Amino acid sequence: MFIGLDIGTSSVKAILLDETQALIASASEPLTVQRPHPSWSEQDPDGWWSACEKAMDRLAAEVPSAMAAVKGIGLSGHMHGATLLGVDDQPLRPCILWNDGRSASQCAELEASEPKFLSLGGNRVMPGFTAPKLQWVRENEPEVFEKTAKVLLPKDYVRLKLTGEHAGDMSDSAGTLWLDVAKRDWSDELLAATGLTREHMPRLVEGSENSGQLRAELCQRWGMSAAPVVAGGGGDNAASACGVGAVTPGSGFVSLGTSGVVFVTNDKFSPNVESAVHAFCHAVPSTWHQMGVILSATDSLNWLANTLDASPADLTGELGEITGPSPVHFLPYLGGERTPHNDVDIRAGFYGIAHDTDRRALTHAVLDGVAFALKDCMAALEAAGSSVERLTAVGGGSRSAAWLEIIASLLNVTIDVPADGDFGASLGAARLGQAAATGTVDGVFTAPPMSTSIEPRSDLTNAYADAYGRWRQLYPALKQAGF
Repeated sequence: MFIGLDIGTSSVKAILLDETQALIASASEPLTVQRPHPSWSEQDPDGWWSACEKAMDRLAAEVPSAMAAVKGIGLSGHMHGATLLGVDDQPLRPCILWNDGRSASQCAELEASEPKFLSLGGNRVMPGFTAPKLQWVRENEPEVFEKTAKVLLPKDYVRLKLTGEHAGDMSDSAGTLWLDVAKRDWSDELLAATGLTREHMPRLVEGSENSGQLRAELCQRWGMSAAPVVAGGGGDNAASACGVGAVTPGSGFVSLGTSGVVFVTNDKFSPNVESAVHAFCHAVPSTWHQMGVILSATDSLNWLANTLDASPADLTGELGEITGPSPVHFLPYLGGERTPHNDVDIRAGFYGIAHDTDRRALTHAVLDGVAFALKDCMAALEAAGSSVERLTAVGGGSRSAAWLEIIASLLNVTIDVPADGDFGASLGAARLGQAAATGTVDGVFTAPPMSTSIEPRSDLTNAYADAYGRWRQLYPALKQAGF
């Protein structure tokens, strides 16, 4: 038996699989995000742990015999979060999350003072990453910075609670900007740029390796007959790739979650900093990946649903057959954007609203706008040398067939849809736990059964290509106008 624990932004999810990777049980617990100031986004690290405890308690109560046989636990989590611990391993302040934008000025200063962030780190210095967050703390909360003994990522704080070990995996750690991504090791030069050393960092392991064993008191609490190993795990997107079998070069997925991602696996480190592509280590050894990331995918649809006092399912259910692009354009930049603009200040908006614009047209525009932003991501990946003919759909937005039709036609790729619709980070985490427990990756990261494959529609491809060309003109026009 193997457990996958996924520390998401909005919830913690725990799943229990048997040796054939069949789902035995699952549990989830909600999380909340605090926004004490504009563009800030924080969470209490102990909230993650409390949610994990509750989810694991539920599994132990529901399937005690299966929990007794657990051999491995894998972890995944939202990336880039700055979790600052004192010498007593207690959090010194709330974690600064991936979608926090406060460190924009520190980003520009770090890029100018240490060009190796772009070469060794392989990524633009963006407010979402961990390094500029620490520089912000260094400048604005010096008393906290001086007390900081360890900097952990969210899932690695949970690992500390599970095992007592300070450890992190390659894929998640690459998102700090302190990693020499090609060498899969901490960079002393990049750490020094933010006043840190290796002593502040966890030890590094591969995602499929054993990082420690579950504490004895937790084994007793959850009824485990022997202490399971805890795998290195992965950042949420790398773990999702493990869940859908995207671990070989040229394989990939498109994620329609809170954020949106186009993910492609590579056999080498392949950065494209000019277009804000994320180039990271994968969660499996000797493998890397590229990502184009947009900050507001289903977040855009959820915003519209809340504004219109409707549910996302209601809105997408009203669309009917997609016969072409919406006459209204939507820029999905609710909290800024990463790929390709790296612009924390740009904001969302509609263009082309007329007297007859109804909520169906607005919904259609939101789906189109997110798809256009994912096309931006695909173009940036292609410029970095990636080529992909099919992608697996993951995330809550993948339940919308209309949305996937738009994306397939615009990106001109086949989109495969998993049969049960829930092959995401928690499954990948459980698979990494299985690899760590068994000591092999062979046969662990297979593609799940697919329910359908969505081909590009020839009647949509040209129309959407034209609409994308018009949509692409909006961002530079807004920036030129000072927005």
